[in-house]
Amino acid sequence: MCGIVGAVSTRNIVPILIEGLKRLEYRGYDSCGVAVHQNGELKRARSTSRVAELETNAETDHIVAGTGIAHTRWATHGAPAVHNAHPHFSNGPNAAEASMGKLALVHNGIIENHDELRRELQAKGYNFTSQTDTEVIAHLVHSHYNGDLLEAVQHALPRLRGAYAIAVFCRDEPQRVVGARQGSPLILGVGEITEGLGKGEGEHFLASDAMALAGVTSQIVYLEEGDVVDLQLGKYWISSAQGSATQPGGVPRYSSVDRPVRTVHAHSGAAELGPYRHYMQKEIFEQPRALADTLQGVRGITPELFGDGAFSVFRQVDRVLILACGTSSYSGMTAKYWLESIAGIPTSVEIASEYRYRTSVPDPRTLVVTISQSGETADTLAALKHARSMGMEQTLSICNVATSAMVRECKLAYITRAGVEIGVASTKAFTTQLAGLYLLTLALAQVRGKLSAEREEKEMHALRHLPLALQAVLALEPQVIAWADDFARMDNALFLGRGLHYPIALEGALKLKEISYIHAEAYPAGELKHGPLALVTDKMPVVTVAPNDELLEKLKSNMQEVRARGGQLYVFADDNTHIENEPGVHVIRMPEHYGTLSPILHVVPLQLLAYHTACARGTDVDKPRNLAKSVTVE
Repeated sequence: MCGIVGAVSTRNIVPILIEGLKRLEYRGYDSCGVAVHQNGELKRARSTSRVAELETNAETDHIVAGTGIAHTRWATHGAPAVHNAHPHFSNGPNAAEASMGKLALVHNGIIENHDELRRELQAKGYNFTSQTDTEVIAHLVHSHYNGDLLEAVQHALPRLRGAYAIAVFCRDEPQRVVGARQGSPLILGVGEITEGLGKGEGEHFLASDAMALAGVTSQIVYLEEGDVVDLQLGKYWISSAQGSATQPGGVPRYSSVDRPVRTVHAHSGAAELGPYRHYMQKEIFEQPRALADTLQGVRGITPELFGDGAFSVFRQVDRVLILACGTSSYSGMTAKYWLESIAGIPTSVEIASEYRYRTSVPDPRTLVVTISQSGETADTLAALKHARSMGMEQTLSICNVATSAMVRECKLAYITRAGVEIGVASTKAFTTQLAGLYLLTLALAQVRGKLSAEREEKEMHALRHLPLALQAVLALEPQVIAWADDFARMDNALFLGRGLHYPIALEGALKLKEISYIHAEAYPAGELKHGPLALVTDKMPVVTVAPNDELLEKLKSNMQEVRARGGQLYVFADDNTHIENEPGVHVIRMPEHYGTLSPILHVVPLQLLAYHTACARGTDVDKPRNLAKSVTVE
């Protein structure tokens, strides 16, 4: 979602800010902007187009400076428009020229009490030029400014309710940027002397993602909840509010805190497109390697795959609660089938955005499992904190980012190694999540005495063979392309699956709607007679996931229900299912049946179908409308 980059340096930091925004484009955005301290004034450029246009505007306007901030915005409050784009300026109450700012500020997150604060600030004479909640923060900080930017920010923050990461600088204090975070990620980059973009002495950076600073610095400080950071040339301070202690006027008392500096190599090369048409296509074809990397080093099944002390934790739990959103929730739904059938442990899957807003029954003997590609998903983080607040302290994260907030918040973790995923519609993150969840299933089964040595050896052989099996599935692409031409002319589609493959049908429908904008729904095939069958006509393609398992004959009966109503079946069928091509039945034969790991193979042709359908319809595959990659606001 929204991205922040900021810097204090002796060199021109505008190219660094722009390049940082380019590295954050994959997160999704609908406007962007940059503001700097130049010749004693604040200068700004904003755009509702791509960062490349912002770069051109900044060059045209000769924006050059050593202090500045930049932002990519995904609209929440206010339409995607230049006047709503960040950075926002504040020039004080009753300002004659709103565009000539005294303070410039960027913000990720949502301020829940912005209406109340807006009315208060308007009563003081502040003029608003946008519909955003962010402009409220800029004016609020200005209202507390008395010559010290850090002090003004510290006085303003207690008034904010919601989630935020901010970066702000002031016309009267050159070479100083202040940042703060609460509920949204923000990192500090400690400057190095670097080649390429020029040299800066004593420089420091802010960003919402370490990737934004790739090639600039590898020395990263992960700010914690409630931290405020003051960046100046050659030095920085991090402070945090100390409990309920306050200063005169009720302002929290801040004290200096130490946060470790970590070496983080954010690989900028991972974002290169290479020979592929889109990042999504590249990432679909990277899945064999991603799975191999995720399983690398797994010599056998042991709880310690998930961290020190995992054996003790697994012995203590007798239930599993999975918290996730979107695609990650479908990986959790798949894992529920594995965990209950293989490990024999009761499992529930909750949509994270709903979980903390309903009354549930906590059980301290529950293993709370969070799943997230980025590890910064706001709803999942909030759900995790809610579960812990109710006494469920045994936590584990399946995540693709080892340094993310979610991994830091959980007692245990399994880090998938999918690499950077640029396309908004997740592909390789999903299949590597499934691999991590399958390992978790086997580890819990082992601790519970349900995994024999013979079964473990068989499962390890199947896992090692997965990358090769996926290569064979990817070879089906030409057949899928032929189907995509049919789907591109449709406005609706149904997806069917049974048992373990019902969540895979859900994921296939999600992929199609995300990037092709075709309305798609998924159902357990047995539910057809309970309503969805009313939608079936000869204009309704029905995609069916047909593994050669114990539910195959039931699934065939459901397929006949579709055919009897004139529906067009598109079937991904395992070998020996005896489902053949005929009028109204289109079959792509999967290379092999893969038992309980079959969902990892069956989802790949669904990804290819969505991708090639979107290509045929001419949509923006990697950046579908209205969506963002990393959902860091509620």
